[in-house]
Amino acid sequence: MERPAWAPRSIDISVPSVARIYDFYLGGSHNFEVDREAARRAMEFMPGLPKIAQANRAFMRRAVEFAVDQGITQFLDIGSGIPAFGNVHEVAQAAKPGTRVVYVDRDPVAVSHSKAVLAGNEDADVVAADLRKPQEILASPELGRLIDLNRPVGLLLVAILHFVEDADDPCGAVAELRDALAPGSLLVLTHASYEGIPLPAKRSRSLVDVYENIRNPLIMRSREEIARFFEGYDMVEPGLVPMPNWRPRTAPEDEDPYAFSGFAGVGRTA
Repeated sequence: MERPAWAPRSIDISVPSVARIYDFYLGGSHNFEVDREAARRAMEFMPGLPKIAQANRAFMRRAVEFAVDQGITQFLDIGSGIPAFGNVHEVAQAAKPGTRVVYVDRDPVAVSHSKAVLAGNEDADVVAADLRKPQEILASPELGRLIDLNRPVGLLLVAILHFVEDADDPCGAVAELRDALAPGSLLVLTHASYEGIPLPAKRSRSLVDVYENIRNPLIMRSREEIARFFEGYDMVEPGLVPMPNWRPRTAPEDEDPYAFSGFAGVGRTA
């Protein structure tokens, strides 16, 4: 298997990665055949996976513009993945130049490609770290340089928490991050769920098996379980809803049925 020039030497290109699979769903080019193979296998059970990825990105862009409108000028995007068109720094800095953005990911390809994309951008940086270790993120020099934790922050956890198993205490990690942020901070979150998927439950479970087989378990949670991540936040209208229903710019009924898989919401700390 040939290693592309952009692939860090340290990574095993025979093992699929959720960040690179997601990049494939979005039509990106920073993925390997092993990622494409896993993605195609997942799409056999759920052909609408690219539509779900696109709905995530569209919600994220609307939520970032909303946050800037609310006076947020610094963002922390954890599980940011491989940069694709319309990333957080592009949306936020277009809305308000000088807005600061710190990306966090544990995938080496996501981190190295983010560094390349952000070269020359003094107001954005990337940290190689894991959501499950919030203190490493909060203590990172990149965050220290760009983000003032005494002022409100937009914390993005988009399509990441469903890759954190209950045994790793995702609620604890989210609460730790919340407690580090100033009042008036926003939590922007999306999460996969069986609710809303336009398929029989058995087909959806087969998709979960694909991720289980590549050792990146996909944890489907109910709306009620997802709502727990917003403890300590006041929900912004319209609350925790399917992605196309969160402050839509176009008629939700025109959306692909797969776009309604899972939930999205924004919360504000008091």
